[in-house]
Formats: sequence, C-alpha cells, structure tokens
Amino acid sequence: MEAIKTIALVAHDNRKQDLIEWIEWNYHTLLEHKIVCTGTTGKLVEEAIETKLRGEGNSSVKFDIVKLRSGPLGGDQQLGAMIAEGKIDFVIFLWDPMQPHPHDVDVKALLRIAVLYNIPIACNRATADFMISSPLINQAYKPVVKDYSEYLDRRLC
Repeated sequence: MEAIKTIALVAHDNRKQDLIEWIEWNYHTLLEHKIVCTGTTGKLVEEAIETKLRGEGNSSVKFDIVKLRSGPLGGDQQLGAMIAEGKIDFVIFLWDPMQPHPHDVDVKALLRIAVLYNIPIACNRATADFMISSPLINQAYKPVVKDYSEYLDRRLC
C-alpha cells in the first residue's frame, strides 16, 4: 500500500445515511485518497463531498472517485475483483445485519476476499473511525498476505 490509499466505500440501503454522516465527518481525510464506491452509494458519497466543499467555498477542489455498479447488479463482485488484483487498500462496508439481502452470497464473497487478501475492512462506524484515524492511513504499509502456494500447487486427482 502506498501512502495514498484506495478506499472502497459500500453501504446497504438502511446504512447509507450512516455512511454519509461518517463521510461528512471525515471528508478532509478522504480527499487525500482515492475512493471507489458501489452504485447508489457512490452517487451519495460524491454529493456529500461536493456539498461540504461548496459550503467551504472550495467547489473547485477535485477528488478521485470511481463508481462501480450497484451491489446487487455486480458491484460487490467488481469490488472483490479489484481487491484480488491489489487495487483496493481498505474497505468501509456498512452492511445491515437486520435485513436479508438478495445478494447475500455476493456480500459474503466480498468479505471473504477482503479477509483472504488481508485488506482492512470496517463493517461498522466505530471500526471505520479507528481505521481512518490510524497513523497508517497516510503511510506506506505492506500487509502480510498468507502464502497460498501450497494450495495452488496441490495435486488434483
């Protein structure tokens, strides 16, 4: 990981307002990094940051945001692929534990791939606060990734 991180922001519908409140509190830090979001979350994040910048009279400030597809339409899988390719440094995913989701298998796969590649992932605001306020946010960092060569080299019958 370089000093400038690529941060994925994802939120289920019932948690989008929580994420936007978190963005409004932390947008100055986020402006120093690259942002990747799934679908509707990306539109809301972009609007929230632009509103904060306009309120400060800084509407000319540009920030780097990539908007993927909506989670249920493949955005979770796109994000998982980006993690596997080493293009995401950490994930804030405010998921709703109280609602069933038609794409739960995609959500589980996304969480699994983040753990597999040792990518920091916050699933609630408290953890997101700890991650964004860590001194490591603005430093280069090399996560230890488990060596899976034994798995890759296994003999299949």
